[in-house]
Amino acid sequence: MQELIAGAQELRISLRAEHLDALRTYQHQLIEWNKRFNLTAITDETGIQIRHFLDSLSCLLALESGENFAGKRIIDVGTGAGLPGIPLKIVCPGMKLTLLEATAKKTHFLQHVVDELGLEDVTIIHGRAEELGHDPTHRQQYDWALARAVADLPILMEYLLPLLQVSGRALAQKGESAPAEAHRSDYALKQLGGQIRRLISVDLRGINETRYLVLVDKIAATPERYPRRPGMPSKRPLISE
Repeated sequence: MQELIAGAQELRISLRAEHLDALRTYQHQLIEWNKRFNLTAITDETGIQIRHFLDSLSCLLALESGENFAGKRIIDVGTGAGLPGIPLKIVCPGMKLTLLEATAKKTHFLQHVVDELGLEDVTIIHGRAEELGHDPTHRQQYDWALARAVADLPILMEYLLPLLQVSGRALAQKGESAPAEAHRSDYALKQLGGQIRRLISVDLRGINETRYLVLVDKIAATPERYPRRPGMPSKRPLISE
């Protein structure tokens, strides 16, 4: 795990022995399960450590001084193989984590990993954000909503913001298109009750592309009509003409 350790040090993220042991187990399960069905296109150990684990842990850079995830309700939307949620849960065990994934096979993997690692306060949901956003047990219930490589930002905000309580925050992990996507999101944010807080550039060890954390504040309740029915946010994004 030397690449991960070095990369975390560069981001000033502290990893203890128990974190590394859990991430090592997670890495092994990713590689083994990926032989049976497609979990991720990245299957080499260095790639997993940097492009999956370190990239996920970079979400910690969005926390302000003295802030942490302990006791917070956090939902990872479109989590796939558990990213960024599971690496964050390993390092911040006090969070209350929900993993939302639309592919059943991936939820089976998630449950296996959660059991294998003995993670507590983790809920795995097989479903879609457009539907969960209207479930009263989840709508406007979360402190943080996270997503990594799920959709263009105007679309993604319609998935995330309905799940957040007012004063909650959405965190989207994006590539170099982040500033342009943020600009295109103005109309969607006004409709959904959000406001861009800041963009944080992230340089990961060994990766030339600059990554971004797009941090959005939930400043007002999301109107009941959002999110629209499944497929509509991507078919007709909230972009002003």
